[in-house]
Amino acid sequence: MAGVAARTPNSARVGPVYTPPEHRGQGFGTACTAAVTQALLEGGKSFCVLYTDMANPTSNKIYRSLGYRVVAEVVDIRFLDGPDGPAELRNPVTPP
Repeated sequence: MAGVAARTPNSARVGPVYTPPEHRGQGFGTACTAAVTQALLEGGKSFCVLYTDMANPTSNKIYRSLGYRVVAEVVDIRFLDGPDGPAELRNPVTPP
């Protein structure tokens, strides 16, 4: 499955993208993501975006093969309540 969210006049975000484990490796996720992306572009969007886990080489290879490219990284910051510290920072993986 591949959803569409965060539409603007010029763009849309593809996601979430999910393939059940028993169907992975057969091209379903790739085909679905490609079809949703193409439909958005043919429907008048100038570009599409998606978020990905940079630590997942499989999905990143697929997205690159469809024409997506890394343009920015996001850092998640979680503030912790308690005496052991004010915050935890998870560093992003640097793209290849």
